[in-house]
Amino acid sequence: NFVGVCQLPQSPGAPIEASIRELERCVAELGFVGCNLNPDPSGGHWRSPPLTDRYWYPFYEKMVELDVPAMIHVSASCNPNFHATGAHYINADTTAFMQLIQGDLFRDFPTLRFIIPHGGGAVPYHWGRYRGLADMLKRPPLDEHVMRNVFFDTCVYHQPGIDLLVKVIDVDNIVFGSEMVGAVRGIDPETGHYFDDTKRYIDALDISQADKHRIFELNARRIYPRLDQQLKARGL
Repeated sequence: NFVGVCQLPQSPGAPIEASIRELERCVAELGFVGCNLNPDPSGGHWRSPPLTDRYWYPFYEKMVELDVPAMIHVSASCNPNFHATGAHYINADTTAFMQLIQGDLFRDFPTLRFIIPHGGGAVPYHWGRYRGLADMLKRPPLDEHVMRNVFFDTCVYHQPGIDLLVKVIDVDNIVFGSEMVGAVRGIDPETGHYFDDTKRYIDALDISQADKHRIFELNARRIYPRLDQQLKARGL
């Protein structure tokens, strides 16, 4: 059972109205349940406003109207300083999270939902830094300010990384990412398994079966209510 999310017509200088129209078309006509939102269509040169800027607000209004989430995910790197999957992706994940700390986006859109991929970039590893920055910037605690609206997927390529993610981030904020096919497609010589076989890492977590069920299914159905509706319509 597959259900789509849409890619948006984003490029440097493209009007946000084109993305609004495409989101509405994909949800209303094609039955898609969400979208990928690129915070940096320039591909590593960061020419777009921060995600908290009012430039994005008309798009967020449409997301809220349709009750669909967005995965914050960049595309190709056009900057030779940033390898696409090894640097650009992780940079963007981390940058997006910091932008959300600095702004008040979820005060204006309390039901808006974002998924940040790749385990949240560097965020879980530096959770203390971001808690401290929020305090220094006179923002509310992260659990109130950001984490009611932001979720991290599990596209992380080793067991210690997933272990850390679950230790630092509440399980209600973690959603399974299958990562097929992933950024690293080979077999890990230390384990004999594919790096991007992310299900193995969840299976091996020292958490309850109920928590694993939340990561594998229940959280996704909550974050993507249109997915939940379609699955229920299929008797699932």
